[in-house]
This record gives sequence, structure tokens and C-alpha cells, in this order.
Amino acid sequence: MKLLKQTSIILLVAGLTACNRIIDLKPGSNVTVENYYRTYEEVKVALTGCYNGLQKPLETEWMMTELRSDISKQGSPGSTSVPNIELNDLNTYLQNSSHDKVYDYWYYTYKNIRSANYVLRSLGVEYTNGKIALGEPVAQMSDAQRKQLAGEALFIRAYHYFNLVRLYGGVFILTEKEDPVALKSIGRSSVEECYKLITADLETAQELMARKTFSAMAQEDLGRATIWAAKSLLAKVYLTINRRTDALPLLEDVISNSGHDLLSDYADVFSIGNEMNREIVFAVRYKAGGLGLGNYMANSFAALNSGSALVNGNGSGLNYPTDNMVAKYIMPASSFADKRKDATIARYNNLNYVKKFLSPVMIKNDAENDFPVLRFADVLLMKAEALGFDAASVEIINRIRARAGAGIYPGTGTFSAAFYQYPASGDEAITDANFLTRLLDERRLELAFENHRLFDLIRTGQFVTAMQAYYSSEYDTHYKRFKPALLLTELQANINIRPLLPIPQRELDTNNEIAIEQNKGY
Repeated sequence: MKLLKQTSIILLVAGLTACNRIIDLKPGSNVTVENYYRTYEEVKVALTGCYNGLQKPLETEWMMTELRSDISKQGSPGSTSVPNIELNDLNTYLQNSSHDKVYDYWYYTYKNIRSANYVLRSLGVEYTNGKIALGEPVAQMSDAQRKQLAGEALFIRAYHYFNLVRLYGGVFILTEKEDPVALKSIGRSSVEECYKLITADLETAQELMARKTFSAMAQEDLGRATIWAAKSLLAKVYLTINRRTDALPLLEDVISNSGHDLLSDYADVFSIGNEMNREIVFAVRYKAGGLGLGNYMANSFAALNSGSALVNGNGSGLNYPTDNMVAKYIMPASSFADKRKDATIARYNNLNYVKKFLSPVMIKNDAENDFPVLRFADVLLMKAEALGFDAASVEIINRIRARAGAGIYPGTGTFSAAFYQYPASGDEAITDANFLTRLLDERRLELAFENHRLFDLIRTGQFVTAMQAYYSSEYDTHYKRFKPALLLTELQANINIRPLLPIPQRELDTNNEIAIEQNKGY
């Protein structure tokens, strides 16, 4: 399913390509949503627009997540160009409420929430008193069709709100049609109220959607949210709000019954010749070919000034891997090496760059690569997190490492001299004391540049410790060269002063009805 963007009033006609992907190719007439969402096909087209709407926030999501973690940095520390200073500000927690990229992410996320709400309203889906109810629909279709479409739209809305609440704190809960005047009277909801909506959406979604295994999915439906995607995302929400025991049965159901599994080769997961493979539980889909559906990441993340050596149209060197991140891979000249590095990071003219989403392009910013949101490897590692330290969770970590090329530790020698699985006992074994560190290390390597690291650190309470250690490790080689200069103590303090992104200043300035509370530090 390769999807074009959709606005609230311009609907696009769905078409099916030879590659079995649902795409919107032709704009329809300017019909209002009040008069359009009346049939199953019309609602399905509108929902396809919501899938298309997932693309735009991803243009800046890495800046809100990876760049604010210990995985990514801006690669020209002495630069005084405005775009690089904007990236530096995010990387050092100096962003202000007028930051353009902070607003862009906010705007495009809420824009797609609005689109999802239109779909849900046509299906008679209402959110009241913390519960989802199915009322009288506007659109006419079978009950099974209605439930499936409603489940998918609820998943999309919950996915967006989950990202918003983790990045901005309590945000504006919008689930109904509101006129512009009424919108100005809606204040920020609490974090707890946001999670009440998110869990209600996902709990309902996984109840409504068909229980089909991966192999039973029709080719034209690959890429749409499934019951397994809803369960996986709900499990991550439960882990985030400290409901581990609720997360565990969801994860076990996905692992045992979904038909999803690890691929034997890590690099194959991201191959454009193997998209929507069994390891992908949910992905934002892209399509090359000059249709406005292509992925920007190949050009944005390829090494700066690489010309056409890496990708047609040159690279921008964004999402630059940190030295701290690169050093985490165990890569001996001989013996067992971590295969994930060669699939994730490469080097050009002494510069590291993100390779994971690199593919040939004919047109700049028009790559084919899908972007994985939920992978089976993530599900397995979430189960280990939900279990806590025990033999089963260690087995999961070793299963992930074995796929990445880890050998059996011989019991002697330096553990880091080669890439090994963790032994059951001895000095190199995983213990209750080091379990969380080992788990986070594995998630960092396995899910690198998939926008998980910041959320992982915050969810597990390791954010401040990890970030302060990271800044210290790269201060002399990188952050000391910033203009204007930053002291290490200032750098380390910023994460406590401004842990959340600001509510965009435009939201505050344009509301003349109520005062909107700004986040701490702004």
C-alpha cells in the first residue's frame, strides 16, 4: 500500500499497482466530507488518505527522537547555518517554542488526526467518558467492514497521540468535529487523560479487527494496520505507563499466533525487494516513481557531499550517527561480528552515515524504502522487558543476537573481542543487576534509526543517566566545537530543564480565548 497525502476535503481515488500496493493516484472533485463518506468504498479511500498522512510527520520525527538521544547528531558542529543551528538546538535541548521543525511535526500529526476523526465519525465511532462506543454510522456497509475500518482508524489516531504525549506531554484531545471558535476553548489534557484515549482506541481496535495471520493477509491489504499491530502498539503503551503484566499476554499472543517472525538475515528486513515481509508488523509505506510518494531518507541521510556516489541527487548528511553509537557494534577483524552494523551504518570519505534506508533513486527524495514502525524483533524485546530478568528474557536477547551473527561464548577471553551470545553463568552473564542495561543495549543496536531510542530511555528511567554519559563521551570531539560554545555542565543540565518539546508558540499566540500552559523550561 503506497499512499498519497490526503486533506480533509480533497479525496483521492484508490488504485492498485502491479506491485499490489494501494495508492491514491488521481485527485477527485472537491467534495466535502459531510457529503462524501457514505459507502464502504468512500470510507476506505478516506482511510487510505490517513495512511498517506503518516508520511509527512516522519520527515521531522527523527529530529524529535533520534537527534534528541545518543544515537544521532548534527554532523557539522562548527556550522552557523540556520538549518544546522536548528538541528543543534534539538540535539542539545536548546530548542525554543518557535522552532520550525517542532511546529511542523505537531501540525502534520494533528492534521492526520483530523483525517482519522472524519473516518471514525462516518463509522459512528464516538469517544465519551474514556470509552469507545459504536453509534449510528453515516456510511452504509457490512458490520465486518465497519469494524475493520474503525479498528484501523483507531490505530492511526492512537499511534499519533502516543507520539505526541511522549514528546510534548499533555496535548489537546480532539475526537469530534469542532468549529474554529470552539477549538479555541479546548485546553491541554493531562498526560493521564491522553493515555486514557490512547488505550481506549487500541483496546477497541484489537477487539474490532479481523484475527488474520500474516500469511492469510491479502496482498492488497499488506501495509494496513492489523489486530497484531494494535496489540503490539498497545503493549508498548502499557509498558510506558507501567502496566507490564497487561502488556505480556498481548505480546505472547502476537508471538505465538500472528504468523510474524524474524527473518534469517537482518539486512533483508529493510530490502526494497522484500517489503512488508513477515518481520514487519506495521510500516509507513512509500513508493518511488515520481508520484509524490517517495521516501526522502535516502538523500537526507546519505553522506554530505557524496555526489552520486551513494545516491542520485547527493546526500545531506542528516541523522548523523554518533561515535558513541558506532562504537557499540562489536566488529573484530576476524571471528564473530555484529552483522547489523553493515546493514545500518556505512562510511564515506571518513564520514559515517545511515545506510539502513538507502536505495537507488531516479529522482531526489523519491526512494522506495518503507519505514518500519513495529517489527517482530521489537515485539520480542518488549516481551523481555515485560518479563524482567529471567531465563526466558535472556533467551530472547540471545535469539536477537544470534540472528545478528553472535557466536557462542567459549567461556574464556575478552567478551567484547568478538560478538557473542550471553552465557548462562560467569562474569559475562546477564544478571538482575545488569539486565536493563543489556536489554537497552540490544534495543539500541537492533532498532537503530527507527526512532525508538529516546522513548526507550525515557520509558525505562535511563534517560538522564544515558544522555549525560553520552554528552561527556563526545564533548571534546564534537560539542566543544559548537558556536556559540557550550559548557559540558550546561549541556548535561539542559535535559532536565527542557525534557519535553515546547507547545508550538503559534498555538499560544493564535488563541485569544484561553491561556494555554507552556511546558517547563520555555
